[in-house]
Amino acid sequence: MEHRRTLNIDEILGTQTDFVYESGDSLKDDKIIISESQDVTAIIEANKRSANEIDKHQKYGEWSKVASIPLNLYYDLKRQGIVDDPARFKKWLNDSDNRFFRTRGGRV
Repeated sequence: MEHRRTLNIDEILGTQTDFVYESGDSLKDDKIIISESQDVTAIIEANKRSANEIDKHQKYGEWSKVASIPLNLYYDLKRQGIVDDPARFKKWLNDSDNRFFRTRGGRV
């Protein structure tokens, strides 16, 4: 059986932290999970607007904004070492699965 309690809601970031207790067949099978979720709808919509407003022929240069990602996702990528590895981060940004976090087209 699962028991869930909300620990914190941050309305500014749109995050919610939950405490989840899952009882198993025995005490050693019980699980305690702290989960954090974030509503990323506003970020994705802002990214779409930015992508539509960009001049398609404008070249990339230093300090060109190419993405806006939710804070929770950033920390997950940081934990995996992706943010700190430029080649892996570029690959992640160029992956079509992550296109909603991009603020312009093309390849990084």
